[in-house]
Amino acid sequence: MAKNEKNLPPKDFESALQELETLVADMESGRLNLEAALAAYKRGSELTSWCQKTLDAADQQVKVLDNGVFKNLDTGNGDD
Repeated sequence: MAKNEKNLPPKDFESALQELETLVADMESGRLNLEAALAAYKRGSELTSWCQKTLDAADQQVKVLDNGVFKNLDTGNGDD
């Protein structure tokens, strides 16, 4: 990925998670110098915020679709 592409918003939630996982692995490896680690941390923070906003929007859509009423899931375990 080109350097300027890393500053763009992710194309979708899954891409954001994949990039975040890669950043975490790079940081945990201990192979990044200080500047690269700080840049990875900054990008990770941005991705985390983007993912949270995306999840919040999805949660809101579910609430609208369910008219704000959450239903119990039928587990089908037969313990009734």
